[in-house]
Amino acid sequence: MFDLLFFLETLIGGLLSGVMYSLVALGFVLIFKASGVFNFAQGAMVLFAALTFVLMLELGGEFWDWTGWLALLFAAASGVLILLNRYTDYFKPQIISKRTALLFSLLTALVLVLFFDGGRNMWRAAFISLIIFLVLTVGVRKPKWAAAVLLGVAVTSFFAGGINFWRSLVLTLVVMVMLAMAIERVVLRHLVNQEPILLFMATIGLNFVLEGIAQGVWDSDVHGLDIGIEDMPFDVYGVFISKFDIFAAISAGLLVLGIGVFFTKTRVGRALRAVADDHQAAMAVGISLNDIWAIVWSASGIVALFAGLLWGSKLGVQFSLVLLAFKALPVLILGGFTSVPGAIIGGLIVGATEKVFEVFIGIEYLGGGTESWSPYMLAMIFLLFRPQGLFGEKIIERV
Repeated sequence: MFDLLFFLETLIGGLLSGVMYSLVALGFVLIFKASGVFNFAQGAMVLFAALTFVLMLELGGEFWDWTGWLALLFAAASGVLILLNRYTDYFKPQIISKRTALLFSLLTALVLVLFFDGGRNMWRAAFISLIIFLVLTVGVRKPKWAAAVLLGVAVTSFFAGGINFWRSLVLTLVVMVMLAMAIERVVLRHLVNQEPILLFMATIGLNFVLEGIAQGVWDSDVHGLDIGIEDMPFDVYGVFISKFDIFAAISAGLLVLGIGVFFTKTRVGRALRAVADDHQAAMAVGISLNDIWAIVWSASGIVALFAGLLWGSKLGVQFSLVLLAFKALPVLILGGFTSVPGAIIGGLIVGATEKVFEVFIGIEYLGGGTESWSPYMLAMIFLLFRPQGLFGEKIIERV
């Protein structure tokens, strides 16, 4: 009886970890389903999100003061663009050129360096404000959105000191959405219809760029992240289950379920499925590929944030979070690269397999250490017999 309870305890622990693997894999699925791009930089986005959130929790009032004032400055600049766009023809049809926006941004940063001693906190605040301003004015050409978002950032920075956790969470969410949209606009939109290997190599390079930016803007230290859930076991009929694993699995499951419902029941979701099936046919019926890709990348940024929070709380916010991208590969191979339910089922299989195999076979017969490679062996078997995965679409090519 003891062995059965121990087996159930190990299996449940693996399944709960598998739900968190599904959360990482979901970011890959969303982008690959809409654009056919395997975003190798998803792990770096998870690290960036976790670092941004934990540093915002730790930084003092100077950072929030700088963020508030810079957000007001760029909100005013957005207001000027709104007036120029309304009362003159100078900026039509394009609100502001990329060269002008970048020049304005560089001059602003230069003035801050020459006349203010804001230290590193000033640079962090400038990064946040600049990315919001540039993405919304130059990227999607919506200065009204930029003004509204930046005013919200300013108000949050000045008047939400008593709820620092939620203030940091909301601002990190905004940063990740802006960062994801910037990646789509600046990097991948110019590579549409290129060879898959070029897109894959571009995302590998993007992975290293994001790692450098994350550690350059914030830092490269190891940070502990406490979201208020203790990693303590509780007894369920003789089976010990971690409270944190239960919370993380429920949170990840709800997020995956919410995204699944959004992309299956809403108008945007139907447009996404149309784009995934046939880009040309979707454009022919009036679906904007640019808008769909922006939405999908934004959703991927949100998923990266929640994955970073959960895994950062479990492992600590450190460079190893980037390696979660490798852990998601077996999940994708098992479930299928284009299936949201496949990401969930694949994560459960990988999580259960690595834990059960490690405890009952690896330690007993192989000396341990099998948890790091057993999912890849399982994925290799799937590639031999079912390369499209459990829920992936079988591609038939006529020659």
